[in-house]
Amino acid sequence: MRLLVTGGAGFIGSNYVRRILDGTLSGIESVVVLDKMTYAGIRSNLPSEISGVFQFIEGDICDQDLFKRLMAEADSVINFAAESHVDRSIKDPSIFIKTNVEGVNSMLQVIKSMPNKLFMQISTDEVYGSIENGSWVESEPLLPNSPYAASKASAELLVRSYTQTYGLDTRITRCSNNYGPNHYPEKLIPLFITNILRSKKLPLYGNGLNVRDWLHVDDHCQGIHKVLFSDKSGEVFNIGGGEELTNLEITKLILTEMDCGESLIESVEDRLGHDFRYSVDWTKIHTELGYEPKVKFVDGLKSTIHWYRDNPSWWEPLIKS
Repeated sequence: MRLLVTGGAGFIGSNYVRRILDGTLSGIESVVVLDKMTYAGIRSNLPSEISGVFQFIEGDICDQDLFKRLMAEADSVINFAAESHVDRSIKDPSIFIKTNVEGVNSMLQVIKSMPNKLFMQISTDEVYGSIENGSWVESEPLLPNSPYAASKASAELLVRSYTQTYGLDTRITRCSNNYGPNHYPEKLIPLFITNILRSKKLPLYGNGLNVRDWLHVDDHCQGIHKVLFSDKSGEVFNIGGGEELTNLEITKLILTEMDCGESLIESVEDRLGHDFRYSVDWTKIHTELGYEPKVKFVDGLKSTIHWYRDNPSWWEPLIKS
């Protein structure tokens, strides 16, 4: 398969590409990354170009001429390109609509005129909203509560509509909270790790009891790969990690692993519209495609902490004092 990866210089996309290039994920003949290189796109997340195997292109998914040229040489495209930080979406939703909705529509418009192409949308469990008990299955209604989540839900509905109307071959995955190396240090785990490394406080929203299901990025990548090579056109798959923790529990685990006391915790005003709990049921992808997370959270957290300790040259330039 010749693969185009949009947003491939970001956290999840770059991990996926590296797993292809190191042979962990097989079946890909060549991979091209298209990334606009906004603040979260980092070229050093990706290796040097390899003739005939890997190529990097700086560009916008809304540039239809560029996307059409690249797609003509690809069999499939996985769309990781997205604005993804909820706080930023609350401050300014417009860029989220531009990238996450208009960008997806722009790509779909191109692909509908090109036969035998596969489009895969990487989405999020946040499209479901919040759930007090139990776990979401893929047939649950989409009830997003933040502008970010609404933009991702909108993109999903566009993908579905192009499948139903034009017969496009598509897949959608909804993942739980990812963590791991190369994660931009504005999200909870890398933020708290890098704050400790700089002897700074850990700003914990509200009482810290909001619950998330945590998924190591390598497990997410193997789940994506299984869906890509499946025959499940037009279907949606949840990809979960199976380890639910409160933000406070996460914070304490990081502090313990880094030999720090809880005096570093600083309670801050809660985020607007902060969803209390996310939880996905990943029975479908397990039963139908054999997916199962392999990285235990305690092990994944330790390796992630070690990565940030060992790579200050990567994250220090990204930190705003």
